[in-house]
Amino acid sequence: MPNVRGDGMRGLAVFISDIRNCKSKEAEIKRINKELANIRSKFKGDKTLDGYQKKKYVCKLLFIFLLGHDIDFGHMEAVNLLSSNKYSEKQVGYLFISVLISADSELMRLIIQSIKTDLNSRNPIFVNLALQCIANIGSKEMAEAFQQDIPRLLVSGDAIDMVKQSAALCLLRLFRASPDVVPGGEWTSRIVHLLNDQNMGVVTAASSLIDALVKKNPAEYKACVSLAVSRLSRIVTSPYNDLQDYTYYFVPAPWLSVKLLRLLENYPPSDDASIKSRLNECLETILNKAQEPPKSKKVQHSNAKNAVLFEAISLIIHMDCEPGLLIRACNQLGQFLQHRETNMRYLALESMCLLATSEISHEAVKKHQETVINALKTERDVSVRQRAIDLLYAMCDRSNAEEIVQEMLIYLESADYSIREEMVLKIAILAEKYASDYSWYVDVILNLIRIAGDYVSEEVWYRVIQIVINRDDVQGYAAKTVFEALQAPACHENMVKVGGYILGEFGNLIAGDPRSSSQIQFDLLYSKYPLCSVATRCLLLSTFMKFINLFPEIKITIQDILRNDTNIRNSDAELQQRSVEYLQLSKIASVDILATVLEEMPAFPERESSILAKLKKKKELPDDLDTPKEAKHLPQAIVNNNDAVSSPERRGSLNRGASTDLLGLNSPTNAAPAFGGGFEQQSQADSLLDVFGSPSAVRNGGMVNGNVQTANDTNVKKFVFRTSGVIFENDLIQIGIKSQFTQAQATGQIEIYYGNKTASPFSQFTVQSRTDDSEGLLLQMNQIGPVVQGSAQVKQVLNAKCMSPFRGPPVAVVNFVCNNHPVSIEFAVPVFINKFLDGAAMDSETFFARWKKLSLPAQEAQDQFFAKYPMDTAVTREKLSSFGFAVMPNIDPNPENFVGAGIVYTSALQVGCLLRLEPRRSDNKYRMTVRTSNEVVSQSLLLLLKDEF
Repeated sequence: MPNVRGDGMRGLAVFISDIRNCKSKEAEIKRINKELANIRSKFKGDKTLDGYQKKKYVCKLLFIFLLGHDIDFGHMEAVNLLSSNKYSEKQVGYLFISVLISADSELMRLIIQSIKTDLNSRNPIFVNLALQCIANIGSKEMAEAFQQDIPRLLVSGDAIDMVKQSAALCLLRLFRASPDVVPGGEWTSRIVHLLNDQNMGVVTAASSLIDALVKKNPAEYKACVSLAVSRLSRIVTSPYNDLQDYTYYFVPAPWLSVKLLRLLENYPPSDDASIKSRLNECLETILNKAQEPPKSKKVQHSNAKNAVLFEAISLIIHMDCEPGLLIRACNQLGQFLQHRETNMRYLALESMCLLATSEISHEAVKKHQETVINALKTERDVSVRQRAIDLLYAMCDRSNAEEIVQEMLIYLESADYSIREEMVLKIAILAEKYASDYSWYVDVILNLIRIAGDYVSEEVWYRVIQIVINRDDVQGYAAKTVFEALQAPACHENMVKVGGYILGEFGNLIAGDPRSSSQIQFDLLYSKYPLCSVATRCLLLSTFMKFINLFPEIKITIQDILRNDTNIRNSDAELQQRSVEYLQLSKIASVDILATVLEEMPAFPERESSILAKLKKKKELPDDLDTPKEAKHLPQAIVNNNDAVSSPERRGSLNRGASTDLLGLNSPTNAAPAFGGGFEQQSQADSLLDVFGSPSAVRNGGMVNGNVQTANDTNVKKFVFRTSGVIFENDLIQIGIKSQFTQAQATGQIEIYYGNKTASPFSQFTVQSRTDDSEGLLLQMNQIGPVVQGSAQVKQVLNAKCMSPFRGPPVAVVNFVCNNHPVSIEFAVPVFINKFLDGAAMDSETFFARWKKLSLPAQEAQDQFFAKYPMDTAVTREKLSSFGFAVMPNIDPNPENFVGAGIVYTSALQVGCLLRLEPRRSDNKYRMTVRTSNEVVSQSLLLLLKDEF
């Protein structure tokens, strides 16, 4: 508000005093209504109001509005004040417009005309008022109206420093509202050279503007690098007296220094040796000054100095090419780990997490391991403890993994509940990633369940089961360990699940010991049975059924349990159905059939670790999560508990025969990973028909008791590069795909052909789609007739539009009846994110500028993996091109590397994508890195592409 006393507006002062003296809300409203009536009558009836009176009444309206009351008049009078030649009247008019008039007001044309007049005024105060009003409103209409005037003021030789400073900030505000407002061409150089301006205020404002412009078009503003380094050098090396007006508590121009350092983080290290050397000198000087005794004991001095220091360290980490600076930065941060200020300890831990990802400084970070562990134990602030956990996770490698995992397990017992789930995931990842002895890994996971069972997600205990199944050398130890763990009086239900699963598969390996005989194993598991949830009891019933095959001597005991009314007459349909079917199977099936149906779980194929995927989803990880050579040969965890654990692939391919889903993962229970057991398709399938006495129990290439047939992943993934082919086939039906996509429109049309391979018609033929992992897709599927005649083919058209980034393809579910037998088939419709990827070629400078810009953890997906196929250069280039990237030769300094770029088109946004594939022929491995501005796109492209190398 204007100075009431200084402006002599006594009436306004009296009104404000009256409002403050009101005893109640009713009295205040009454006084305001009286004043509003008086002002309205003055504006309507008094044609002789002078500028002073209009200013006074507009000020009263402003005050009333700020009290929370609506104002629906006075706008025109405020606009009229803009034409006044008195500063105080013009100021009130601009203030009213900035606060009360919306961007779409009918008065905006008059306001824009008045602003134009003031922008052309010779009075710099009027120009500043106009610029401040434009910045406060900041609409697109304002941007269009003044896109020539403001840049002119910014680079004008006649404009004073105050006007230039305001013009830079105003242009920044408009640029955020309308990016096209800033002109290019010759204007670029003139804007960049503002960094050389003599006035530090102009340079500070220009730095903010240029930083925003660089983020949009780094190549166009690359000239700012040398000027920013030059200006930064002059600041950090200048004597105190040279920048006295811009020195804050003995720190020269701290705000400008921070802005310049952030500006430089938009670019890779300069190729110019002189610029690079000068920047390194600046950074060394900043680090040296941090070691000097403080020139003031006031907190403002340390805050300003440390702000510049941390920004310099951030730039050093970003450059990642100067070993000396990286080591010095690490040592400097190490000193802050025990700082008395909580914020300093937090920032030091956060920055060291980034340093730990660099190969140069990783070892230096590890030297502070004991300090970080001590902080984990003694720190009071939970956010600092969280950062300490992150740093331990980032600094962990094969040399210190066991010690760090042990310390994290110890802390887990007393950790805050808010961070336990994340800690469990990180401990599980580290234990698997660096396990040299997988018996140690089993011990760690069982300890996790014991200490924090409620926070151990399904992905974690699924994973330990998969590893045990895939490694013969650890199966006996795992069975013995879980048997001992189950003997604890208080045993978490997740421990019961793991114990039931592993003993069901490998209990025979420890049954030779009288202390863990078959009867004792059964009694131990059954003692936990009544206290478990229905899902766990379903799993234990499957374990007991496995025991019938492993230990025939306790068959009668288990049959009695299955006959028990609490099972066979249970109110839960899943539990009751299992009891009935298992009892019937145990009575009728021969020993050979039982051994086949209940055979040991086969090895799991490799998949992405779901533990890592869950941790990334929960929190963006800053570190490089390369899997070690030993772990790469292990199977990766399922994506979720409805994934292909229960599919035929998990127990053998369709060629091997149908699969028996004994745990009913395709039922609503979804209790656990399924016990395995594939069987030969012909003779043994016929035997099962006899066992169950029903021809609908097994179908060729099909399922048991309503389980869904699923297209195998290998067949689906071939469509990542192809547009047509057969996606599913068995003895009854063949399903083919033909597709075409228009990337620029983010649309695709998929033709699905259903071929009846039998002489009998398919009735009740329906197709439905699911978008579990493809919520960003809009699907339209036409309906087809309910009957497909024998030896006939029908076509269905599916139109897809990519509205936003998505993770996986949609799923089609086909249901029909053939010869009175219901059949259900699921297959992934091959609409992958790369179908909307179009190549975009660029030069080396543009590529690496954008590459460095996309440096946040959420913008990068990276993996190292062993090559599945020969490292043929031509074939690799063809694969990347077929995937959708524009492959650009002679871009990367290493000619062995492949570089690609493209754009993923969606209706909501366009996502620029950059790829770097680094073959390492010495150890037959690839490092693949995808960087985009969208985390979902980065991860999806990486997962799709790496399987092909």
